[in-house]
Amino acid sequence: MKKIPSIIIVLLATLMATSCVSRKKLIYFQGADTLYAQAQKIAQQYEMRLKPADQVLVKITCPDKDLLSIFSQDVTMGSNTQNMSTYSNGTLSNSYGFTVTNDGHLILPAVGKVFVDNMTTEEAARAIEERVKELNLIKDPEVTVRLMNARVTVVGAVKGPTVVNLTSERNSIIDVLAQCGDLNEMSLRKKIKLFRENNGERTMYDLDITDVNIFTSPAFYVQQNDLIYIEPNKSLGVKSSSFYTFLGAGASILGLISSIVALAIAIKKN
Repeated sequence: MKKIPSIIIVLLATLMATSCVSRKKLIYFQGADTLYAQAQKIAQQYEMRLKPADQVLVKITCPDKDLLSIFSQDVTMGSNTQNMSTYSNGTLSNSYGFTVTNDGHLILPAVGKVFVDNMTTEEAARAIEERVKELNLIKDPEVTVRLMNARVTVVGAVKGPTVVNLTSERNSIIDVLAQCGDLNEMSLRKKIKLFRENNGERTMYDLDITDVNIFTSPAFYVQQNDLIYIEPNKSLGVKSSSFYTFLGAGASILGLISSIVALAIAIKKN
């Protein structure tokens, strides 16, 4: 029986190699089995920090409702956008919506300017509490600050490009991509770009979702107003994952045929 032509062997090897490469391009977090064999400490900062133009909700609570009357008046100066008063269990709360000014302040009724730029919401709440006490407005106020308009924009090769509204302060890029239906078959998973604005500067981060080290990137946890762009595959021949599936299936079939032929040769010789 004739030997298998060497060109067929080369073709089989090429197809099988292509199949392996394509699978590697599609798998997320490669190396996780090794890196996370033991628990790893989370080192990145995931709390969002206040920036100019952020809209925040400021809630002031005090047992004595008369002391809160100074916060119940309509304010024409500053950036007050809404006023909500609630009373329950003997405690009155006044909630206001404010916008962080370009120089990083919140302008509060009766309190005036409070600098909050680059603070977490907890830090901003403590700054407001200290200012209220300093002015002797309320002895023991309880202040809560919550970011209202946090969002991230996702464009490029995802199944549903959109603006994602963040519902908590801890959101990873994986959470955001999931909100978009995940990456599509045309996306380059190694070429994800995240643009972030800080202190009047724009920074770009390169992310590779196939690499487990994405978990340690400073851009793994998103911040409000981040822009995420997923680059599409430019090669017409490898745009679709179905192409990879076809190659993998073809390589498997040819491999099976090769094994049968080799077995037949071995039986023939014996």
